[in-house]
Amino acid sequence: MADMLSNSMIVAAHPDDELLWFGAILKRVDRVIVVCEDYWPDPAMGAARAKALANFPRVNVDSLKIAEAATYGCADWANPQLTPYGIALGRQCELRDAKQMVKRLLGRSNAPRAGIRATYEANFDLLKQKLRGELTADMNVFTHNPWGEYGHEDHILVHRALTDLRDEIGFQLWMSNYCSERALPLAKTYFDSVEPQFEQLKVDKDFADQVAQVYRDAGCWTWADDWKWFDTECYMLMPSSQKMLKSQGHLFPLNMFNIDAV
Repeated sequence: MADMLSNSMIVAAHPDDELLWFGAILKRVDRVIVVCEDYWPDPAMGAARAKALANFPRVNVDSLKIAEAATYGCADWANPQLTPYGIALGRQCELRDAKQMVKRLLGRSNAPRAGIRATYEANFDLLKQKLRGELTADMNVFTHNPWGEYGHEDHILVHRALTDLRDEIGFQLWMSNYCSERALPLAKTYFDSVEPQFEQLKVDKDFADQVAQVYRDAGCWTWADDWKWFDTECYMLMPSSQKMLKSQGHLFPLNMFNIDAV
């Protein structure tokens, strides 16, 4: 475990993701980077997130300040299709763009003029550009799993960007073990024929409560108020590709949970 946390970093898509999915190591890694800050459906969110990060109860927590494309719920999670930049966005993406176009004409929309899909793809390239100078071959980097924990399109974008950078730079890339029913169809495509090797660590619940309160005080806690921390989390080296096994597949232990429908 000591080697796993040597020269270590968490890269999380949004402020509070570093807490929700990495509570066992959040206090122990050397650095935390969150990717997104501004969120156009809620113009006050960026300032609230910046306030929370400024009051974070540990040092070396930084934001890349990339604006979210607001893609949550745009993928077809019953039949998820991965792309080079993340996950394919479906009809919901066009419906949102059309709605925002009308609102923009009325002066009531902050949505990106390029459209949600184009912004999502551009964020992939921007993220790789911003992270490339922060990463070295001797690092241990922790990030979202390939199915985006509960099925978040941004989480998958971050995962795929870091997978590209791992192949380019050569660092060790670790993933979280959270999963919801919605994301399970995609998670099952990563079953392997061999028993996976993973590290299981206890969640630091006291520190997790402390960080969650910082987000609540800043007005940008995005998760359920009655969320209960899991006792442990598992971390596994990121698989290099999907396996798509039909039988006898193995996956490391998952922290399964349910969320409300989109």
